[in-house]
Amino acid sequence: MDQQEFIQRTEAQKTRLYRAAFAYLGGEAAALEAVDEAVYQALRNLRHLRQPEYFETWLTRILINECGRELRRLMRLRPAEYLPEAGEDFNYDALPLREAVARLPRKLRQIIVLRYFGDLTLAETARTLGIPQGTVVTRQRRALALLRLELEEGNI
Repeated sequence: MDQQEFIQRTEAQKTRLYRAAFAYLGGEAAALEAVDEAVYQALRNLRHLRQPEYFETWLTRILINECGRELRRLMRLRPAEYLPEAGEDFNYDALPLREAVARLPRKLRQIIVLRYFGDLTLAETARTLGIPQGTVVTRQRRALALLRLELEEGNI
């Protein structure tokens, strides 16, 4: 894959990547920073991409790793006072769902973010996380059950 094809394929994924990062990090600035860093890291490591047909999966995995690094960095800097900023493009911040998703265990939250905010299929999610598709189904079911319970009880 050459740089021109990289640019075209990255541009096509830009919105999906931003939505996933925003859902994962909860803030516009942090999401933009994570997407920028993920694209930069992907371009730097493009020669390591063995199967170009899995480019989107590979790029999404880089983004997830970057989001994890950003969350750890933010928690180190301001553990008690870190509050995500409101995004102007999304009404997601106003929903109780946002807080419920944020409280899910990391492994379950990854599945929900990729499937519902990143628009990935079960197979793409499994490939991105490097786990079997059956595990994705199980974690998704568990995460949705936890979200349903929390939202029905009004614990938010």
